[in-house]
Amino acid sequence: MGRLVALSLLGIALALLGERLLALRNRLKASREVESVDLPNCHLIKGIEAGANDIDILPNGLAFLSVGLKCPGLHSFSPDKPGGILMMDLKKENPRALELRLSRGFNLASFNPHGISTFIDNDDTVYLFVVNHPEFKNTVEIFKFEEEENSLLHLKTIRHELFPSVNDIIAVGPAHFYATNDHYFSDPFLKYLETYLNLHWANVVYYSPNEVKVVAEGFDAANGISISPDRKYIYVADILAHEIHVLERHPNMNLTQLKVLKLDTLVDNLSIDPSSGDILVGCHPNGQKLFIYDPNNPPSSEVLRIQNILSEKPTVTTVYANNGSVLQGSSVASVYDRKLLIGTLYHRALFCEL
Repeated sequence: MGRLVALSLLGIALALLGERLLALRNRLKASREVESVDLPNCHLIKGIEAGANDIDILPNGLAFLSVGLKCPGLHSFSPDKPGGILMMDLKKENPRALELRLSRGFNLASFNPHGISTFIDNDDTVYLFVVNHPEFKNTVEIFKFEEEENSLLHLKTIRHELFPSVNDIIAVGPAHFYATNDHYFSDPFLKYLETYLNLHWANVVYYSPNEVKVVAEGFDAANGISISPDRKYIYVADILAHEIHVLERHPNMNLTQLKVLKLDTLVDNLSIDPSSGDILVGCHPNGQKLFIYDPNNPPSSEVLRIQNILSEKPTVTTVYANNGSVLQGSSVASVYDRKLLIGTLYHRALFCEL
């Protein structure tokens, strides 16, 4: 009788494990392939060989790119080189990517930048917020951009217990921001277990010098975050749920969900087209290829444009798609004056003239 019970429990456990594994493959879109959608007048950006995970562009055409992200379990083309922040002046005819100098005293050797966001204060001071993972920990760094010197002056490092696994950030003040946690836990094994069990414990946190609080939760893996041009709505990408959440802001900085847009791809970072208010999304058509790297079958890339997201039927179009022969693992797309930048998690970056 005891053996029968043990065999029954083992069978149930194996069935549950199999069901979770199948569900994870579905969340990763492990069987999906993408058909190429090419753009004319594109070229790879010189100097970017190990990823440009996130991009933010100022109204004057200066683009900031966070490069060299390293994550446990993910491939890296430059595992021993620290990350950095590059800048491109998109108003120039042939813009080049230049690395910005970081102020003395900041630990450049452990710099591991992830999501970024800019904020322009009333006195035209430009602040750059950077999610950083020094030694795979979680901090938010605030820099002041000094344009004449092509440098970033480090102002503050923020650590908090509500930032166990910070992914992306959107600045709403000189020391105020919303940030996504893609996991509830910080421990790598617990992160994997959380993902495998599909616990939906990821969240969005609001930070100010006077208050830090969870303002939205229940995400599978909260990833990219952005804000509408009128500052009334926050957009959050849930990468493994293939969703973009539209959240309404309130005077107390809390968020309430307004709607969810379902997509057929793993949505990463979000940016706003300043000329139209459309959302540009860097996507991963097949997440399994992203996490299990095979140079002979590399991860593909996909960029979507979402128009009128607040309407009953938003328009979703594919701007760019590639099977990995040119660009592997697109994580972000940002546009300025008909110039498009597409970054990746750990590969190259693309510049296109539309």
